[in-house]
Amino acid sequence: MYATTTALPPQQPPETCTQGHRSTLILPTAEGGSICLLCLSNLLSNPKSPTVHLSYALSQLSQALSQPQFFHSLLTLHSHFLISPLVSVLSNFDDEPIAKQTIDLIQRLCDGSSSSGNGNEEVRREFVARVSDWLSSGSLAWSRRQLYMLHCFGVLLDNQDCNLYGCIRNKDILVFNLVSGLQLSNDEIQGEIMFVLYRSSILHYTYIGDDGADILLAYCPKILHISLDILMKSQSDDVRLNCVVLAQRGFFQSACSDHVWSTDTFVADNFMQKTEHVIDGPPLEVLFSEAVKGPLLSSDSQVQIATLDLIFRYLSSADVSGKECQVFVEQNIADYIFEILRLSGSKDPIVNSSIQVLDLLSNAEGAFRQRLAIGFSTLVPILRYVAEIPFQPVQYRLLKLMLDCILNCPGIVSACSGEEIASILVGMLIKHIDMLPETFSLSCSILVAIMKCSSSRGNESLVASVKDASQSAVSICLDNVQTDTDQILHFLYLLKEAYTFAQEDNFSISSNVGLRVCIIDILKLQILPWFMTVINDVEEAIILGVIETLHSILLQDPNDDTMNFAESLVSSSWFSALFGCLGLFPSEKMKWRVYLIFSSIVDVLLGVDSGQPIRDAALHLPADPTDLLFLLGQKSIHNLELLSCQSGVLLVLYVSSLYNDRIADDKLVLASLEQFILLNSSDFLCGACESVTIELLVNLYGLYRGYAKLSYQIPYSPEAETILFQLLADKDWDSLSTKIHLTSLRWLFQQEKLCKPLSDQILKFCRCNGSIGGNVVHNHETRQKVNLHAFAELITSGDNFGAMIFVCLLGELVENACKSVTSFQY
Repeated sequence: MYATTTALPPQQPPETCTQGHRSTLILPTAEGGSICLLCLSNLLSNPKSPTVHLSYALSQLSQALSQPQFFHSLLTLHSHFLISPLVSVLSNFDDEPIAKQTIDLIQRLCDGSSSSGNGNEEVRREFVARVSDWLSSGSLAWSRRQLYMLHCFGVLLDNQDCNLYGCIRNKDILVFNLVSGLQLSNDEIQGEIMFVLYRSSILHYTYIGDDGADILLAYCPKILHISLDILMKSQSDDVRLNCVVLAQRGFFQSACSDHVWSTDTFVADNFMQKTEHVIDGPPLEVLFSEAVKGPLLSSDSQVQIATLDLIFRYLSSADVSGKECQVFVEQNIADYIFEILRLSGSKDPIVNSSIQVLDLLSNAEGAFRQRLAIGFSTLVPILRYVAEIPFQPVQYRLLKLMLDCILNCPGIVSACSGEEIASILVGMLIKHIDMLPETFSLSCSILVAIMKCSSSRGNESLVASVKDASQSAVSICLDNVQTDTDQILHFLYLLKEAYTFAQEDNFSISSNVGLRVCIIDILKLQILPWFMTVINDVEEAIILGVIETLHSILLQDPNDDTMNFAESLVSSSWFSALFGCLGLFPSEKMKWRVYLIFSSIVDVLLGVDSGQPIRDAALHLPADPTDLLFLLGQKSIHNLELLSCQSGVLLVLYVSSLYNDRIADDKLVLASLEQFILLNSSDFLCGACESVTIELLVNLYGLYRGYAKLSYQIPYSPEAETILFQLLADKDWDSLSTKIHLTSLRWLFQQEKLCKPLSDQILKFCRCNGSIGGNVVHNHETRQKVNLHAFAELITSGDNFGAMIFVCLLGELVENACKSVTSFQY
């Protein structure tokens, strides 16, 4: 057997309540009961109602509001009926549980449901109007009872969906009463007032904008000092937070943006100066620095972050100078922040806020550096954290702080910390190849600073890190088409200092050589080809940076590495390239750098101080190769400056042509050499010229006469040739003692008039070099030694007198040997 039941019909409200109130004010509940709104209103509005009755009524109303039908009926038919009674509860009763119930009901009525349309906004507006009217009352006497009304007002204002600011009718009186209430000693009331002022300022700039005058501006000095006083004394994190967020609205600044979300400032012209004169007592910066110490030590990270952000806003104000920063440092604020960082666990928000403030405090310079040195060890683990995050907001500021400390606090970097910092930076360079240019530049600078620390001497691990950093940095710079000038210059500086670091005697040979070879390979195989490609498109600063870096390698102690490096440069048409740079940037600085590196190349290739003539004449030498040739074609008798310039020109022409780098047209060079011979022949013949100049002249003349013979298009001067032959017949010269191009050597051996002096040179060379060695002949792009193979090539070519000279030498040797034997027999 089954029993069936039917649902009970909906409960109809009674026609009247027990007090005889009409049915339109009676709303049924889901439990079958009903609530008479008028009876409820009378109970709530009566200040003599028993609190137990009041609490019960509020709980029943709360339960009914959770029922959709009841809630809908109330909002639809009687949305404003309970506004005044609920406000009366807050004003009439000093009972915390009842106040909490009431505020909860007010918030639920304001929030409403999504189906209520604009009714909810009207309810909230009326609540705001009534509560603000009550707080604006002239008879308001501050007591604990106002705490609940203030809290309710703050809850109501914590909404930006509608213009609640316009609902406040007596704004002047309200603000006056609130500011007066701030002077009470009750932490809770002060905290609530702070929050109300903060929310009202937000609403003002959200809906009124900058055009409407903000009433709070008239109270700025007073509010500021009271806020700081409260902040200094309060132990409540809620009160601290409200003080801080109100101060963040800009009482420390003097400008306001057009949009509230882009700034947190008020319009307050010269507010800092105004504050100093209105309120007697300690200077604002002293009061402020004392006030923030408590919040900085709070266990609530939200309070700490808000306080740090407030300090940042203050110190970044245009009105704040290094003097104010120094006060903060002297008040130990930097020490507090380092302690926050130490205990932060590397949490992103608090790290960001802390580093931002430390960066501003660094404007105090000397005073701050003492604190920075103490807190430096705290920054190292923070660096490890921020290095893991690409484009981390405070990477740059943190690196700047660390670089400042390393440079200005000698001994701050130990061997272990230097190694750790270097490894972190290497990790950044490897992982984040698209890092910000300023971050990259600072990373390079820190690595250089660490290498220069005394604690880094002999640190093998640091050598490995520097090597890895150099290899990673080259990829960042050369593979990125948007690399800026500063980035490249810092990278070149890193390479330069890394090579110097590798020259120290404190490392093992393998580490020393490994880093040195690595740097040279980077310069030779990557920087040099890249530079030759972009030379016409880069700024002067980059060209100077590349020249200076390459020059620094050449200035180190001569060895096979520097010799090979110098030959790589000249074999890459280095002279022509740099003269091209002089054409683009004909500044004195560029010219000086170019001729200095030319002289150093000559030193490396020809021997120490061989390039001194170029250095001596560098300031007077022109930037154009054609003008160099013009100098060469002048008569230098009694003109020591011109003579010095001509010696420099001959060296530049000699070394560049030795490696087939023709800096000027062959025809022009030969003509200038001939003019030089013709005009200065008297000096040559009387012995006024140095032997080195004659040897350079012979080698150059022979080379370009050799080129002329190959092309059949370059005319030459028989008169100059005659003078040269006469000079060589009378002088003791030795072409085989210097590096000589094979083309020049062949031309010399093709001249019948030179057979006798050449045979003497060969005989002399053989006596001095039993193994027939020495790097003196250059054949196109590769270096060759003068040996039997070189002479064999001359002999077998058949176009010179080499074979005849050797036969004559052999004949003389045999004849001399026979005479020696005969003399011995007698």
